[in-house]
Amino acid sequence: MSTAWLLDGAVRSVLAIGLALLMDALLGDPVFNWHPVRLMGRLAAAMEGFCRRLSGLPVPADATRGLGCASPVGARAELRAVAAGALAWALTFGLSAGLALVVSRLAALFHPAFGLALDAAIIWASVAPRDLASHALRVKRALERDRRELVDVSREGPVHGRAAVAMIVGREISVLDETGVAKACIESVAESSIDGAAAPLFWSTLLGPWAALAYRCVNTMDSMFGHRNARYFSFGLVAARADDLANWLPARLSSILACLAAPLAGGSIRGSLASFFRYRRSHASPNAGHPEAAYAGAFGLRLGGPVSYPEGLAEKPWMNPDGRAAGIMDIHRAVKLMYIQTLVSAIVFLACRFALGLLFNGIQSAIQSRTVSSSLAFSLKT
Repeated sequence: MSTAWLLDGAVRSVLAIGLALLMDALLGDPVFNWHPVRLMGRLAAAMEGFCRRLSGLPVPADATRGLGCASPVGARAELRAVAAGALAWALTFGLSAGLALVVSRLAALFHPAFGLALDAAIIWASVAPRDLASHALRVKRALERDRRELVDVSREGPVHGRAAVAMIVGREISVLDETGVAKACIESVAESSIDGAAAPLFWSTLLGPWAALAYRCVNTMDSMFGHRNARYFSFGLVAARADDLANWLPARLSSILACLAAPLAGGSIRGSLASFFRYRRSHASPNAGHPEAAYAGAFGLRLGGPVSYPEGLAEKPWMNPDGRAAGIMDIHRAVKLMYIQTLVSAIVFLACRFALGLLFNGIQSAIQSRTVSSSLAFSLKT
């Protein structure tokens, strides 16, 4: 039986993404030292040290503190820090994306089936909806345990819920009550629905499975370098902007799909779209506000607002401020919507890929037909 059909780009994308999502649903995101994302993190850390030494940049003593402080060094050194960060980003991205592309191409040349399996593994390593859902549902169970075990949750605080949500957010957990824990968890699910699922699926569909890992590299460097503190305020500028750019279109497309799919998770299309179009630009991040606004409106929740971090209070705007306070069961609804959003996004992205392929082939055929007709007419005249 011929396996040439596996080489078709659109068909391979469908199969690779389908297999990757099935593997994620069955196996989750395994934790081991040779995981591609961990390897990219080590590479990025090594490139940071190399580029800092190359540029003569010291690491500030208060490297881990400062919510929005400027770099303590002078303007010239600040420009050097931006250049050093850009070099570290380019080297890490070039090596990671280049290796993923070469390995994917070589595997397909070796055997189409082997190439398909490797492509599916690459996408599987780049998405993590089950891992995200597991963390969120762990928070839900912890809050339920607080209600069962604590005599007065309002006085003692949701101690188990706080510990569970600390695994997925970086805010000051000691001040969170039950509503605060649930709200923080739902916001994390909404934001991660893009960088943990929709964005790698988008780039994989557009450019090929290797691009999912390339996106994960961009996102990993943002999580490592994109901090507004003394160490990374200038050094991480390129990493932060690159992540904003990589998420720009997926965040908007997938968030609209989340609005349309809201009823499948017990939400409202009307409320989700209204909140999305009104509050999506309220967030300080150019992308995070889109899914947050969609999820807030879908379930009639009030998300966002001032957030306490170890570095201080961040005055964030409210999303859907007239909504109700988040509750325990809203975590389950948010997880369900995230799963549906991931599946719908994959289907729509692949459908767009097929449509663009058909359009491109049609245009190409028309051009070739016109060229042949012109050549024939010219030959008849001569």
